Amino acid sequence: MATISNGQVLAGPINPMVTPLLTDLYQFTMAYAYWKAGKHNERAVFDLYFRKNPFGGEYTVFAGLEECIKFIANFKLADDEIDFVRQSLSSSCEEGFYKYLSGVDCSEVEVYAIQEGSVVFPKVPLVRVEGPIAVVQLLETPFLNLINYASLVATNAARHRFVAGESKMLLEFGLRRAQGPDGGIGASRYCYMGGFHATSNVAAGKIFGIPLRGTHSHAFVSSFMSPDEIIDKLLHSSDKRSTCEDFVSLVQTWLSKIQWSNSLNGTFGETNHSELAAFTSYALAFPDNFLALVDTYDVMRSGIPNFCAVALALNDLGYKAAGIRLDSGDLAYLSSEARKIFRIIEKEFGVPGFGKTVITASNDLNEETLDALNKQGHEVDAFGIGTHVVTCYAQAALGCVFKLVEINNQPRIKLSEDVTKVSIPCKKQSYRLFGKEGYPLVDIMTGENEPPPKVGERILCRHPFNESKRAYVVPQRVEELMKCFWHGPGGVREDLPPLKDIRERCISQLGKMRPDHMRRLNPTPYKVSVSAKLYDFIHFLWLNEAPVGELQ
Repeated sequence: MATISNGQVLAGPINPMVTPLLTDLYQFTMAYAYWKAGKHNERAVFDLYFRKNPFGGEYTVFAGLEECIKFIANFKLADDEIDFVRQSLSSSCEEGFYKYLSGVDCSEVEVYAIQEGSVVFPKVPLVRVEGPIAVVQLLETPFLNLINYASLVATNAARHRFVAGESKMLLEFGLRRAQGPDGGIGASRYCYMGGFHATSNVAAGKIFGIPLRGTHSHAFVSSFMSPDEIIDKLLHSSDKRSTCEDFVSLVQTWLSKIQWSNSLNGTFGETNHSELAAFTSYALAFPDNFLALVDTYDVMRSGIPNFCAVALALNDLGYKAAGIRLDSGDLAYLSSEARKIFRIIEKEFGVPGFGKTVITASNDLNEETLDALNKQGHEVDAFGIGTHVVTCYAQAALGCVFKLVEINNQPRIKLSEDVTKVSIPCKKQSYRLFGKEGYPLVDIMTGENEPPPKVGERILCRHPFNESKRAYVVPQRVEELMKCFWHGPGGVREDLPPLKDIRERCISQLGKMRPDHMRRLNPTPYKVSVSAKLYDFIHFLWLNEAPVGELQ
């Protein structure tokens, strides 16, 4: 553990596999080459950023920072790890390098970053890492690993949240389809950060304090053959003042009332008795949280009337049923029909609130199906989403990169024939400029020593590489994006907020974005710019570093 000066103690990353060896071999080969050349202690600055927003959208949610800070707070190579590095490198490597590795830590490293849960955009550094070049090089792969997937999942969750609508509850059900245990735990954490309300993942609930949701599967329903299997039929009322000696009979009585209801006009006939037995048994086990999966046999002919019978019997004893779940079929039609039945029952039998019984839908949902349900019209209150959100089925990776931008106070640039891969050199500051309506207008990067943009003062914002794209902005508010999250073990830094606070930041920032940047189809690109001074410097360095060809 590493104790920080402000009193906060940081344990290591959640996953114990995140160690200094969780890296690519070439990080160690470069570290040795730096050491061999006597460059290993040269002060370097690296930017971690991405080049393109995922899922065809125009925004990304930044996640994974906390795990990075916990990693460097506890960064230390154990003797057995150094021995393995020795075995993995060439036998020509000198022993002094391994002695050097035994003393490596992050006491001389500084990390500046945008706050986790923030809405971010391409090219703007998410994280800036400063320190001895050999040490910072060893941080590259683990930082990318911890941020790439986390940010992708959080963004995916936010997109599903936006399409579903603010009034709907989103439940993450993806553990069984996730890429292994780490993928499952990480997905639950970052889906919650991105705006989901709960998870089915019990381990994630324990580790992160995420609310848990879950009831039963089709297997539970089909495991029953008849009501005769229910031995203990007794159920106390919710206030414990009375007792129903035969809850099974009470359910049967309510089923008969529903079947003979004048308002329902004989809608319901014979239902599946084994399903009714399963629902009754589950209600006896969880009378205060009865939610039934109603599509094991037939939703409208059996599932809905059986649920209503059990729910009304529970109501007699002072309990309120939690709702139903639909896991197959035409979700728009079935949810609408179920809602009609619930409203009729509320009116006929005088059960306040029954018409608002919660309807949850699952069944391989994604952005497209949520959008289609909205267009068709539906009565679903909550969506259980699994495979498509946790695996990021629509896009496999975010594509963050880690580029050297300065060494020994000398700016460096990475050139490419593909202009999107040209890096923005030097140590920079980043700001978000807001307009009159309160929406963010543009993110601007400046050189470290440039004065910050000021409210009410016009500033020229330039596209980093396209000379014709430029605009003046008079910001009504200016937000500095980069904050210090690590300044060695004794330095002053930002506290790492709890997950709930990060989630609130994410939801708040998403709510303040201009709607055309957020829309699912053909969103308006958000502008990312550099100051006029930084623009000139980028192109000066570009020309200075690019070799001049010769025609013959």
